[in-house]
Amino acid sequence: MRGAKPWTALEAAIRRGAALRPGETVLAAVSGGPDSAALAALLASAAARSGATLMLAHVNHALRSSAWQDEGVVLALGAALRARVAIVSLEPGPADEARLRTERYAALARLARAAGARRVFTAHHAADQTETILMALFRGAGPSALGGMPAARELEAGVELARPLLGIEPAVLRAYCAAAQLPFALDPTNVDSAYRRNALRTALGALREDFPHLDAAVARCAAIVREERDGAPAAALRRRLRAELVAAGGDTRDITFERLDAAARALERGRRGRHFLRRGVELVLE
Repeated sequence: MRGAKPWTALEAAIRRGAALRPGETVLAAVSGGPDSAALAALLASAAARSGATLMLAHVNHALRSSAWQDEGVVLALGAALRARVAIVSLEPGPADEARLRTERYAALARLARAAGARRVFTAHHAADQTETILMALFRGAGPSALGGMPAARELEAGVELARPLLGIEPAVLRAYCAAAQLPFALDPTNVDSAYRRNALRTALGALREDFPHLDAAVARCAAIVREERDGAPAAALRRRLRAELVAAGGDTRDITFERLDAAARALERGRRGRHFLRRGVELVLE
C-alpha cells in the first residue's frame, strides 16, 4: 500500500468494524500467527483510545508439539500489549476441520461469557474470504455463497463474532506486524496439503502472482453481494442512480462501480458535493 503509513487502512477498518465503547470488554481470538497478532495490537490501540478493555483468548487445539510455542507467543503478545490472556485447551480428538472449528468457537464463547464480553473478534482477512467463497462454490452452494463470511454474526446467545479485517489483504497485516515489532509464530499445518483449504491456497498462489489484488477484489465483490441480498440502503441507492441515469438517456456501462457507490454513499449520508461518474456525466448533490 502507498504512503508513509501503509497500515492506515487497518486502523480505519478497526474504527468501522469495532467501534469500541467506554467500559466495554472485548475478546480478540489470537492463534499466535501474524494475522491475529496484528488484530490484537490494533484492538489494543483502539481500546486505549475508547476506554474499553481488551482480553486475548487463545484456543490450544493440542494437535502438534509446537502448539505450546503458540501459547508462549500469545502470552508474550499479551505482555507487550498489557492485555490479560485466557487460554483453553481442547480435548484430544481427530484433526477434523469442522470439529475443530465448532469446538474452537464454543470455547471462545465460554471465555467471552466468563469475561463479561459480548463480542469476540477474529482476524479473518481478504484471503480467507476468497478461500471461503471458492470452497462453498466447489461444494455446489447457491448464490448466497458469493456473499462469503459476514462481518458479524451471532456466535451464541448474547455473544457476537466480529470480523473487521475481511477487506484487508494478509500482506498488509504482515507489514503491520513488522512495523510494530509484534511477536508471532507460523503454523506449519498451513502448508499441509492434507487439508482441503491448504490445497486451494496453493492453487491460488499462482493466480495471485498475475492478479496481486485478487483477494481485495473478491472481498469487495462479497460485500456488494451481501448488500444487494440484504437490501442495504446503499444498494437501493445504487440501483436508483443507475435507473435515473438510464432514464436521462445516459449509458451506464462505462461507469465504474466505485464511482457509483461513492455517490450512493454520499446520498445516504446526506452530503453535498460533485461526483464525476464518467466523461460528460457528473452528479451534483445539493
